[in-house]
Amino acid sequence: MLQIVIPAYNEERRLPRTLRELRRHVTAHRGVLGRVEVLVVDNASTDRTAEVARAADSAALPVRVVRCERRGKGAAVRAGLLATHADLVCFMDADGATGLDAIEASWRQVLLGADVVIGSRAVAGSETEARHCRTRSVGAAAYRRLAGRMVPGIADTQCGFKVFRGALARRAAQLLETTGFSFDVELLMRLRALGADVREIPVTWTDVPGSTFVPSRHGAAAFAELARIAWRCRALERPTPAPAAPVLLAGSQA
Repeated sequence: MLQIVIPAYNEERRLPRTLRELRRHVTAHRGVLGRVEVLVVDNASTDRTAEVARAADSAALPVRVVRCERRGKGAAVRAGLLATHADLVCFMDADGATGLDAIEASWRQVLLGADVVIGSRAVAGSETEARHCRTRSVGAAAYRRLAGRMVPGIADTQCGFKVFRGALARRAAQLLETTGFSFDVELLMRLRALGADVREIPVTWTDVPGSTFVPSRHGAAAFAELARIAWRCRALERPTPAPAAPVLLAGSQA
């Protein structure tokens, strides 16, 4: 079973299309993916996010709503991961910016021994379509440099698509303290400290209008969060990842 966590704050407009596309994709790849369930984390929304999520529930793609009153994407993802029970879990953004082929690509990496597979817009083979904004681009480059020092070897910590072995994800989420947009960095640091084999894969990514992250409003806070994460995680050990047990996909043979 694969459970997909989607954090959502006031996403009544973008979420329905993402869930429709996800249902079509899961139905078309049922033989590979097996059973898939979606957990939409309603992050104290003031619109109809929870209502449109429940309306998308179907036999083809069960959708469950998890309420998270603590505001912040990190808080929402943490609540979603802790509400899972599957052997494999994933989180993706409500805007559906990352191409869904990343799901099968991630599962293949898990079969090859990965514990964590993250989508990356910065590795060879990625295709990105983004709006051109100099302020956003300069800020993103500076952020990537700082995040890269904290999680060496990972080119893109912030792509909103990540797949984990379930037990490991829940253990790391239990320790997660960052509630804002920089939570990915702390989560990855904690996963590595737990011995996770983390791998990046290229993705197709499209910048979808309507993001709740506004550089002028949230940029300084994101950098401040990085500083707090660096201090909070300064004593974490980073052991050599242990070989992972294989996970069989639906239809696979041992």
